Amino acid sequence: MEDHLPSACPFGQKGDDRKSAAASAGGGTVDPDLRTRDFAEARAVLRSDQARQAGFLAEQVGRIGSATRQPILFLEGEAHRVQRSATARFFTPKIVTSRYRELMIELSDGLISRFRRDRRARLDQMSLELAVAVASQIVGLTNSDPAGLARRLDVFFTGDFHRPRGKLAAFAFFLRSQFRVLAFYYRDVRPAIRARKRQRQDDVISHLIGQGYNGREILTECLVYGAAGMATTREFIVMAAWHMLEREDLKTAFLTADEGGQIALLEELLRLEPVVGYLYRRMPQDAPAQPGAAIAVDVRAANTDAAAFGDRVCKVVPGRQVSAKYGNAGLSFGDGEHRCPGAQVALQESCLFLDRLLRVPGLTLEHAPSLAWNPLVTGYELRNAVITCD
Repeated sequence: MEDHLPSACPFGQKGDDRKSAAASAGGGTVDPDLRTRDFAEARAVLRSDQARQAGFLAEQVGRIGSATRQPILFLEGEAHRVQRSATARFFTPKIVTSRYRELMIELSDGLISRFRRDRRARLDQMSLELAVAVASQIVGLTNSDPAGLARRLDVFFTGDFHRPRGKLAAFAFFLRSQFRVLAFYYRDVRPAIRARKRQRQDDVISHLIGQGYNGREILTECLVYGAAGMATTREFIVMAAWHMLEREDLKTAFLTADEGGQIALLEELLRLEPVVGYLYRRMPQDAPAQPGAAIAVDVRAANTDAAAFGDRVCKVVPGRQVSAKYGNAGLSFGDGEHRCPGAQVALQESCLFLDRLLRVPGLTLEHAPSLAWNPLVTGYELRNAVITCD
């Protein structure tokens, strides 16, 4: 490992299709001691049973201690395995296909129909609406206004997350943060809890109620699922569409493939443009190697490791042959026990929506999205992507 490496393509590789690489220099909210260089190093850290979650407010949540149960994202060891096993049933490929596929199709058709009627839309707003609607069904946030829910979740994961200097500015920052949390709880989470206490449903909130979680603990889980299931999927849909609307060969390859081929192309795009660019882990103080070190797992570097992905690793190559050992999307969904459980959900809803969008007659990207770096999720944000059609 090295303390810093540029995000440029490996030496000797020609061509770079990545749109988000330059923005990734922004890093995250953790100042790392070490940074991984390649796929093998990155995966070894993610699979280590000694490394602990860092970044994405992990340290802050950890300091809460016994005052509340930690959300599944920050659990480790046996506690994580038990909770992960209990919630895995909401994300299996069979469940995603049997229970949520028709919902994804219905939502996609509705969004495309509205777009064709208006002939102009913000793609980032469409993708947010889709991602929130799907994830809210899985989580159980279905007892409030969907548009309001999308707005309230959006403010959590968009913008500046660095606490301002000065007591007055810091206090104002704290008050805004608390107001957002309380608004989300009272308008979205608490109505869902009340409804499921009257009648359980097959969703995450009902499961947490059955496990004895209180309102504060369920709120924290909902925020975690909001980031994982809504914010990241939203960005990837826009990024994938951006690539395919600017390159007719990619669009054609996508539209002429069967669903398996379409998902493989989306995984290739996700390998190149991972929404989350860094995953942070911290070694314990008594670790035999790098005790106490904060390690930045560089997903972008891992995903462009020629030893894992072959030639032209910084190019989008439809039909790229990748060993199952590495996976078509590389480490874009993480690895180890904290690998994203919603990978199947994200890929399927992106595939179904983009297949319908890209078939709209006269579809044009009128305004390419603006790109910024979000240090909280260590990923890119794409906004103001305007599309039009005949």
